[in-house]
Amino acid sequence: MKKEVLIKFGKKVRDERMKLELSQEELASRAGVHRTYIGMIERAEKNITLENIEKIAKALGIKISDCF
Repeated sequence: MKKEVLIKFGKKVRDERMKLELSQEELASRAGVHRTYIGMIERAEKNITLENIEKIAKALGIKISDCF
């Protein structure tokens, strides 16, 4: 069973990405991560590290605290 925090985080990443009209590949490029990693995060399949949370938040132009 997927953890609720991963589901909420993944939904927030997807929502923010969609607001910016970015593809998963574009967001991955901005954040310096692999494109499949973004999909795994959005589907709550990956337990993301704090370092990658920071990279993604910066790429989305939001504060880390806004991710949760």
